[in-house]
Amino acid sequence: MVKHIVMFKLSGDATTRRDVAEKFKNAILALPEQIDVLESMEVGINENPAEEWDVVLTAVVPTMADVETYAKHPAHVAAAGLLAGHKEARGCVDYNF
Repeated sequence: MVKHIVMFKLSGDATTRRDVAEKFKNAILALPEQIDVLESMEVGINENPAEEWDVVLTAVVPTMADVETYAKHPAHVAAAGLLAGHKEARGCVDYNF
C-alpha cells in the first residue's frame, strides 16, 4: 500500500483561502466513489493560524503506479483545478507502508 500525502499553501486573505480549501476538500472527499484505486481519502484544513500551510490530504492506494492513475483521473484533475490561481506552494510525499 502507498500513502500519498500532499500539503498546499494557498494565496489570498484568510476568508478566500478557507473558502477555496472547503471547496477543494468537498471535491477531494468525493473521489473514492469515482476512482477505483483509491482505498481511502482524508483531507484536513489547518485550524492553526500560526502555521503557513492551509490544506493537507492523505490518499491510500495499492501501488505507486496507482498514484499516477489517481493523479490523471478526470475527477481528480477537476478537483485539483479548484486550486487554480490560489496555489502558492505544494509539497508531496509518497511512501509504501
